[in-house]
Amino acid sequence: MRSRIVGTGSYLPAQSLSNQELESRIDTTDEWIFQRTGIRARHVAAEHEHTSDLALHAARQAMEMAGITAADLDLIIVATTTPDMIFPSTACLLQAKLGAGTCAAFDVQAVCTGFLYALSIADKFVNSGQSKCALVIGAEKFSRLLDWTDRRTCVLFGDGAGAVVLKPDPEHGILSTHLHADGTQSHILQVPGFVDNGEIGGHAYVQMDGQAVFRFAVRALDEICREALAPHGMKGSDIDWLVPHQANIRIIQATADKLGLPRERIVTTLERQGNTSAASVPLALDTAVRDGRIQRGQNVLLEAVGGGMTWGAAMVRW
Repeated sequence: MRSRIVGTGSYLPAQSLSNQELESRIDTTDEWIFQRTGIRARHVAAEHEHTSDLALHAARQAMEMAGITAADLDLIIVATTTPDMIFPSTACLLQAKLGAGTCAAFDVQAVCTGFLYALSIADKFVNSGQSKCALVIGAEKFSRLLDWTDRRTCVLFGDGAGAVVLKPDPEHGILSTHLHADGTQSHILQVPGFVDNGEIGGHAYVQMDGQAVFRFAVRALDEICREALAPHGMKGSDIDWLVPHQANIRIIQATADKLGLPRERIVTTLERQGNTSAASVPLALDTAVRDGRIQRGQNVLLEAVGGGMTWGAAMVRW
């Protein structure tokens, strides 16, 4: 028995922040940002919107597509780096907002790879028979972690949420998941802040060594994609759709080129959404499902890399 994605959903906050608007705030230009990243705009959550609110909108969409109600859920996993609070978990807060009873609910924190970590865990729950209907969400308010005077980081990230519903299926579904981490590289992408005796300590904004992250990401994503293909006797040309983490267009294209995958088979939402961290893969997946690109029986490869450093992939027979 496999776990099959039977519903997808997404949510982006109403406010869109363009590169042109950022030009008036910091020393940058639309051309500089777009040439280096492929980003022209990103969404920013309103002051009253919490991560659990973003997740709620995406969850309802995915549940509607799957034809289920909150009462059907027996597992909720939320991947986020920006929880509503230290605890309870965002998943528990979401459970209450959905009215999902007393099913298991918890968060996963693996930054931009978080959705793939959460998807892998839920896949194991479904495969083992412990879960019959699982909700997996990537949701982020990354704008709250940004120093808006630092042009190296604030131009990259945005807010949003993406969700999937998993159910057992004897044929189609997740073929395999592959996860890795290397804590010795934690310093190249981090938010070294913490709460101590009610005070924020350290530095509570994103810090990134852009060149080091780029080099790491290109190598790690090439390796993880090949690792995901190998058990199934596949090569790059067997992939119908690559759904990558939306971090940087050059990283995305380098991964596809190394796999020998035509660029027209890449699903990208980066230009209008920016890097939404754990939300980026499910947001892109929902886009391609709803516009009809992804069809039943196709081979879909999901991949991501993030702070930790973490990286992962999932091979899916849709």
